[in-house]
Amino acid sequence: MLNKWFFKHIDNSALVVFRIIFGALCFLESVGAIFTGWIKRTLVEPKFTFNFIGFEWLQPLPGDGMYYYYALMGIFGLLIMVGYKYRLSMICFTLMWSATYLMQKSSYNNHYYLLMLLSAIMVILPANKYASIDAKINPEIKTDAMPQWCRIVIILQLFIVYTYASIAKLYPDWLDATVIETLMRGKKDYVLVGELLQQKWLQYLLAYGGILFDGLIVPLLLYKPTRKYAFGASVIFHIFNSLVFQIGIFPYLSLAFTLFFFPSEVIQKLFLKKKTHYKGGAVIIPKHQNIFLVIFFTYFIIQIGLPLRHHFIAGNVLWTEEGHRLSWRMMLRSKTARTTYWIENKANGKRFKVNLNQYLTKKQVRSASAKPDVIWQFSQRLKKQYKANNMAIGVFVDCQVSVNGKPYQTLINPDIDIANMPWDVFKHSSWLLPVK
Repeated sequence: MLNKWFFKHIDNSALVVFRIIFGALCFLESVGAIFTGWIKRTLVEPKFTFNFIGFEWLQPLPGDGMYYYYALMGIFGLLIMVGYKYRLSMICFTLMWSATYLMQKSSYNNHYYLLMLLSAIMVILPANKYASIDAKINPEIKTDAMPQWCRIVIILQLFIVYTYASIAKLYPDWLDATVIETLMRGKKDYVLVGELLQQKWLQYLLAYGGILFDGLIVPLLLYKPTRKYAFGASVIFHIFNSLVFQIGIFPYLSLAFTLFFFPSEVIQKLFLKKKTHYKGGAVIIPKHQNIFLVIFFTYFIIQIGLPLRHHFIAGNVLWTEEGHRLSWRMMLRSKTARTTYWIENKANGKRFKVNLNQYLTKKQVRSASAKPDVIWQFSQRLKKQYKANNMAIGVFVDCQVSVNGKPYQTLINPDIDIANMPWDVFKHSSWLLPVK
């Protein structure tokens, strides 16, 4: 029964159109990073980047290397869009995007993680079977159909993202609109809407609207009577996010997902008028279906499990950030910090203050002042640097953090040498103090 449902063939219009939009957005994201100065600020100006722990070997290319790197990613985006050497282009883009995601955390964004996952998923989807150069060169691959699992995998991934995003908002600072108020303070100067965004009634509307939208949008898109209304809400929601929060391609990528919720006849008539609509419904079970199903369910078990891991780590995730990443915890809090690093010479016990500006960019200073894992990584880097000069040191951190405008509290135990503490991936770090 499961095999018949997964491997039943349906019309592939939604996937074909999505591939074209996806490739175009990959191109825009890549070249946009060049022309907006994102690459310069994030990957060129820093002396080093804060990687995901375990990926320290991934560092930006020297000189203008990262500009060429992103230009090449843009080319792969165009190749994906037109469907030329699709599989190879998709693999190359996925590897390159994943590398840039893992090599820096100063610009961490859940949307970057989503693009990495989607790129990996697109590698295995037969998205070049129609309206592609590949299909024109090799007519034998041309088809109007795809297995139903191709639609299921996109919808299920989207459901996980939105559901966890909604659940994560169910905490006091979001429910009393404190988070939205904090986010909107920086928008006062926006033309026409700056003052409107400061209104408390609107902030409450955005707070509860965000919970309802994230929690209900996928079910409402799946349900035919509410689909059009849900699509209208999606357009308003994502355009608002694009204009107010300026988060690149991702609102438009989110809108592109809605292709998979509408009847394939509608998508075909709107975007692929010359295409024949597939109505066959053939069930074609591949030889290695059991291996496929194991991989499919293993992937989604991991996707469901990762956002839950903070429940098994002591402490408040909003404070310690242990289990925060890869968990769809989007725009949930604002942190400010007053942080001082002290280096202690192990030989004589003397201490001296670290000037962060000598090592870090302004953006990196913000991360190294409030994010525990970045604080630990910077301490390790200082230890390594001084060790190269034959000096054994300890690193002590006086870190006062305010979450969502609340009073400052001590995050790091100032009496513990962070540089000589291990990093526990799935355990609470004892040098992090609890929030009061």
